[in-house]
Amino acid sequence: MCMPRQDYEDVFHEEVPNGLPPIRGIEHQIDFVPGAAIPNRPAYRANPEESKELQRQVGELMEKGYVRESMNPCAVPVILVPKKDGTWRMCVDCRAINNITVKYRHPIPCLDDMLDELHGFSVFF
Repeated sequence: MCMPRQDYEDVFHEEVPNGLPPIRGIEHQIDFVPGAAIPNRPAYRANPEESKELQRQVGELMEKGYVRESMNPCAVPVILVPKKDGTWRMCVDCRAINNITVKYRHPIPCLDDMLDELHGFSVFF
């Protein structure tokens, strides 16, 4: 049963907070296949209008703190795709990185599946 939004107004805010979470003691990373060549793909060709729009979108994301400059040795290209309303959607081409990423045997379980498994259990302290 889905609860009305009013019950959780103190949890879910209308506006997304600016910035990324603080850097903590544990940082996660993507594991690459040992010995694989790190991909550095050239940027896709874009006309001056698309280049300006790309710079604007990246600048806006950095200003809001949603992204920060990467220290990753990989470079992946982005492309702008027109949306129905005439604006542009930025799409990142991660296929080269996906090809050299270690595929783990056991994927991270879905939160809903984990909660379903715990349904009905009691915890005593």
